[in-house]
Amino acid sequence: MKNEVKIHEVDPSLNSRRSFLKLSGLTLATTGLILAGCSDNDNDNDMPDNSLPGIRNGVFDLGSGDFGVLTYAYALEQLEADFYTKVVNGSGFNSVFSSVEREVLTDLYHHEVVHRDFFKATLSALLPNPSTQLLPTLAFNYGSLNFNSRTEVLATAKALEDTGVAAYNGAGKLIKTADYLLLAGKIVSVEARHASAIRSLINPNSKDFAGDDIVNMSTGLDDAKDPSKILPIAAGFITTKFTANYLP
Repeated sequence: MKNEVKIHEVDPSLNSRRSFLKLSGLTLATTGLILAGCSDNDNDNDMPDNSLPGIRNGVFDLGSGDFGVLTYAYALEQLEADFYTKVVNGSGFNSVFSSVEREVLTDLYHHEVVHRDFFKATLSALLPNPSTQLLPTLAFNYGSLNFNSRTEVLATAKALEDTGVAAYNGAGKLIKTADYLLLAGKIVSVEARHASAIRSLINPNSKDFAGDDIVNMSTGLDDAKDPSKILPIAAGFITTKFTANYLP
């Protein structure tokens, strides 16, 4: 393929990072099974404004409070799961990417599918009426993105992972239920590992895995962005229309 290089320098630390990715994914899956099995009990009454997800004026709205944040996260995880599904099933996946890159991308694919399915199961169990309040399966369009281009795939993965970390960081302050906040903390730590791994694939043996373009050098913290800043970015890929009128 023109301008594609099939043999890439491999950062030796990626092998240990990939092992961590596997372990973190397994841990999250276990956590998800535990939380998904919880009953909703009084969670409905904990909603500060009782604005549940659902159709408003003919369009699905994410809602607010804990359910709004969980539904927001579900939308983003649908996007990431769909993206990596297309990556690992690309016709050039085995030839364009090195063996280590394929392993990392496959790990990320499995993680994002677990994240997506976890949120769907949790919301289905906790929403009072999931038949009308559960966000539907979204549709996506990646425009001219070439899934057989290493450069384009890794650049898009980097953008999605960095955006995901900023989204979870920004949504944390909106979560009222301690169990959900703990869950968000676990997931964002995995997403941050994803971002780090992708950055190491793009520029091996560099400091980019913790780049100062996303880590504030004065606070040492990752970016944190409100849903109103994240959703316009995600909308570049999501073709299913929905609103987030009750999220900041």
